[in-house]
Amino acid sequence: MNEDAGPPVEELAFRLPDLPEVRHFAAVHARDAGLSEESVGDLLIAVNEVATNAVTHGTSGKARLRVWNERGDVVVEIHDDGRWNVVGRPGSAAPTPYATHGMGLWVARKLTNGITFRTGHEGSTVTMRFAAR
Repeated sequence: MNEDAGPPVEELAFRLPDLPEVRHFAAVHARDAGLSEESVGDLLIAVNEVATNAVTHGTSGKARLRVWNERGDVVVEIHDDGRWNVVGRPGSAAPTPYATHGMGLWVARKLTNGITFRTGHEGSTVTMRFAAR
């Protein structure tokens, strides 16, 4: 086995109607990694928010979920083909009272141990970390 290959990665391509499968896929991996049921619930909420954003705001309506374990964390990466201007720390400001949208990244940031955003010509990627210990 090549030690430089990194941790094994599980991957799922999805569209909006596939969100239940996305949540199931993420939950199975999180439980297999040893996350508590409370942490699995947090992971599912964050994954659902980011995955929904990916297929509703991405250009093609398609996205990819990747999950792996790394240094005691479950890492979840969601990629779509959309591009946006990442300014500051997306999701760091709480939504305004009575807001009807714009809460997904804030919720995801609150539920993760770390969240990063990358965007470029190949699309946008949100990477979230959840402590498995």
